[in-house]
Amino acid sequence: AHDAGALYILVRCYDSNVRAVRAHQLRRDADLSSDDNVRILIDSYDDRRSAFVFATNPNGAMWDAQFSGVDDLNESWNGVWSVAVSRDPTGWTAQFRIPLLALRFHHGTNTEFGFNVRRFIRRKNEEDLWRSSGRAQGFYHLNAEGSITGLGDLRRPHDLEVYPYALGRAVETSHDSVGAETVGGYVGGKAGIDAKLGITPTLTADLTASTDFAQVEADQQVINLSRFPFFFPEKREFFLESSGLLDLGTPERVQLFYSRRIGLDTSGAPVPIIAGGRVYGRLGPWKIGVLDAHTGGGDDANDAVVRVQHDLFDRSYIGAIGTLRAGPRGQGVARAAGLDIDLPLVIRGANLEPKVWIAGSQTPGVSGTPLAWRLSADNPNDLFDNFLSLYRIDAGFAPPLGFVRRTGIWETTGHVDFMPRPGVLGIRQLDFTFPIPSWDIIADETGSLLRSADWETAWFEWRVFGGDRQNGDHFEVNFQRLMDAPGDPFDVFRRVVIKPGRYWWSRYELQYSMNPGRRLSFGAFVNWGQFYGGRSTDLELTAAWRGGGHVIVSTGLTRTTARLPVGAFTAVLSASRLEYDFNTRSSVLAFVQYDNESERVDFDVRFHWIPVIGDDVFLVWNSGYTTQPLARFRFPDTQALSRPLNGAFVIKVVHRLTP
Repeated sequence: AHDAGALYILVRCYDSNVRAVRAHQLRRDADLSSDDNVRILIDSYDDRRSAFVFATNPNGAMWDAQFSGVDDLNESWNGVWSVAVSRDPTGWTAQFRIPLLALRFHHGTNTEFGFNVRRFIRRKNEEDLWRSSGRAQGFYHLNAEGSITGLGDLRRPHDLEVYPYALGRAVETSHDSVGAETVGGYVGGKAGIDAKLGITPTLTADLTASTDFAQVEADQQVINLSRFPFFFPEKREFFLESSGLLDLGTPERVQLFYSRRIGLDTSGAPVPIIAGGRVYGRLGPWKIGVLDAHTGGGDDANDAVVRVQHDLFDRSYIGAIGTLRAGPRGQGVARAAGLDIDLPLVIRGANLEPKVWIAGSQTPGVSGTPLAWRLSADNPNDLFDNFLSLYRIDAGFAPPLGFVRRTGIWETTGHVDFMPRPGVLGIRQLDFTFPIPSWDIIADETGSLLRSADWETAWFEWRVFGGDRQNGDHFEVNFQRLMDAPGDPFDVFRRVVIKPGRYWWSRYELQYSMNPGRRLSFGAFVNWGQFYGGRSTDLELTAAWRGGGHVIVSTGLTRTTARLPVGAFTAVLSASRLEYDFNTRSSVLAFVQYDNESERVDFDVRFHWIPVIGDDVFLVWNSGYTTQPLARFRFPDTQALSRPLNGAFVIKVVHRLTP
C-alpha cells in the first residue's frame, strides 16, 4: 500500500516453532545475520542496477543499505524510515513504512519499482526469496527481481532536509609514557550544519559546514607484520552515502578515491573540514557523483572528485573519474584520472563479469603520467567460483586522493573454487581449491610474472577441505606457500629487523567458527610453519555471548610468536566489546583495545539515543593509557587514570528539520 508520503509493506513470517525464533539484536545498524530477519529490496529507479535495502528482525531492530552494480553493498547508508513488529503463536510480522523521501525515483503517471523480499531463518540457516532465478543469482541479482505496480502518479514530497548540530567537548591533558604533560586540556564547543537537497527527483545535493565526526567509533588497532601499508575503512557518515558511485579501482589495493585522504592525516588524526559539498544521483542513462571539500589546519587544501558512469546493456556501464588536490600552500596541484568498463553477464544461468580499468596520475616532482591498469574476469557461481586478474602499476603512480598499496609492479591474482553440496553428514556446502591453488604473485615492473626469479612476493593457498555446515558453522583446512624478497631491511616487530634476501616458506592453517546465531559462540584460527628463515605460530580466538536481546559481549585475542635467525618476538592484540541495548533507539557500546607493539590500552564508550528517527544524541568518551613496563604511571595502576596519553568527553546533538 502507499499514500502521498510513504510506502507500506507488510511481511508475514510463519514458523512451526515460534520458541526457536532467534532475535538478539536491538541496536540500529547492528549485524542481523545472527538473528532471524527479513530484508526488502526496492529498486526505485526500476533499472535493475541499484536498490535500497531495508531489514529488521523479530525485535524490530533497523538495518539499511544501498546496493549498486553486481556486489557493491553500502551498509553505512542511513535512511529515515520505520518498522513495527509483532509476534503470535504462528510466527512474526514486520510492517515497514518507507517514506518517499528515502527513495529516489522518476516521476510519472505509471510509476513502477523493482522489488524483492528475503527471509532468513537462523536456526535452519535457511534463505527464502520472494523472487529468484536460482542459487547462482540470489537476492541481489536485480534482473530476477519482481515489481511493485499500481503506484500511479507517484511524486516525492518537498525535498529539503537540514541537520544542524551542537557539540560540547572536554579534552583531557595529554601525557607521554613517563607521565609528563605534552598538550594541555581544554573545554570548548562547536556548531555546524549538514543539509540534503533534492535538485531533481533523481539528483541530490549534500552540503556540510563546520563538519565534525566526534561520534564515529575509533579505528580497530592492528599489528602489521608486513612491509606494506595497512588499509583502514571509512566510517564517517558524510563520505559513506552513495560512496560506491565514486569508486574506481580495486578496494584495498588500488583506489583512485579513498575518502580518508580528506579530513584525516596519515596517522588517522582529524584535520578540520571547513566546508564540503556533494552532488550524486542519476540523469537518464548517466550516474553522476561530484564531491568537493576544503580542509583547514596544517592540511589547508581543496579536494575534488568527479565521477560519471553511462549505462550499457542490462547491467553494464562505462565510466570515468577525475580527482584533484590543490595545496597545501607551496605543494602545487596533484591530479589523477581513470576509465573503467564493467560487463556483468549471465550465460546459460551462469554469472560472468569481465572488467577493465586504467588510470594515470600527475604529481609535482614526478615526471610524466605514471599509469595503473587491471584486467579481470569473475565467474561467481554456486558450484564453481573462479576469478582471474592481471595488474600493472607504474613506479610513481600516486593518485592524490587515492590508496595504492604497492607501485612499480606486475601482479596477478586468482582462484578456482569447487563448491559441491553433498547433502550428507550435516554439510551444507564444501569448498576446495585443489589441485589449483589460490594465488597472488607480484613481480618487479621490469621483470616477468612467468619467471619466479623476478617475483617480489608470492602467496599460494590450497584449501584441501573447507565449507559450511547446515547449522551455520564454517571450517577450513589450508596449506600455504609464500615468498618475499625485500630489497631493504625492514622492522617486522619492535626492532626485529628482516634482512634483504629471498625467502620461501610453507605454512599450515586450521579455522573453525560457530554459527553466530547461538547464544554463546566461539571461533578459532591457527596458522603455523616457517617464517623468514625461522618459525612462527599465529593464533586467533574469538567468543561472543548474546544475553537475551539486551546484552552482547564479544572478545578476540590475536597472538603471534616467532623465532627467527635475527631475533624472537611475541605480538599480542586484543579487543573486547560490551553492548547494552535499552531498546531499538538507545544503546551503549564500550570498546577496549590493547596491543603490545604500541604498548597502550584504549577505551571508547559511546551512548547513542534516537529520540525520533532522524534526530541523534551522542555521548562519547575515549581515553588511552600506556602499558610500558618501565612507565611511572602504567595502566592498570589507578594513578595512570589521571595521566592519560590522550582523552576526551563529547556531547553531540543533531536535529533533523524538514522546512
